[in-house]
Amino acid sequence: MAQTRKWKISPEEVLACGPVIPVMVIKKLGHAVPLARALLAGGIRVLEITLRTEVAMDAIRVISKEVSGVFVGAGTVTTPEMLRAVTEAGAVFAISPGLTPDLLEAANQGSIPLIPGVSSISELMIGMEKGYTRFKFFPAEAAGGVKMLKAIAGPFPQIIFCPTGGISLDNYRSYLDLQNVACVGGSWIVPGDVIAREEWSRITELARQAVTNAPEK
Repeated sequence: MAQTRKWKISPEEVLACGPVIPVMVIKKLGHAVPLARALLAGGIRVLEITLRTEVAMDAIRVISKEVSGVFVGAGTVTTPEMLRAVTEAGAVFAISPGLTPDLLEAANQGSIPLIPGVSSISELMIGMEKGYTRFKFFPAEAAGGVKMLKAIAGPFPQIIFCPTGGISLDNYRSYLDLQNVACVGGSWIVPGDVIAREEWSRITELARQAVTNAPEK
């Protein structure tokens, strides 16, 4: 793994910084800063901006420069080239829906931590061979959900997860109750229609509700 002295935040800190990491799909650059500030006001400090839109990279840049008190990360990072690009844009961590040997090696040589995604034991073991102990479990509900994570905990008690995919207000607490889950990734606190209407106080309310009602770890 890359040396932690290079990092502004470690993988352990990313997952331990709060119960929910918002999976943010930003379609208008003008929404980036008010959305980040609304989440921060609700108690969310770690932000995952997915690389699914044309403005995502610029959103990382502008939030990194204009919003203090948050850790801005990039989601949907799938190649070494994307990892380099988000690092240059100001992301302090990266999250991938899966893993490849090339991506893991690029992250080990890079200057920001990567949280790779897994949905099987074999993928998990590949990541472990490269020194990783913190993973995104994706797509969580489709890949077996809480039952799968309980099963993984037996042979791999040292591995900690951030389940993402199908996580909602109705089920996130059941994931957070697991010893091998540090936090969850979810889009329910950043709904697209609420962002489109620029209802920032509603975003703050959803974030505060998620943080307040989460079980203590």
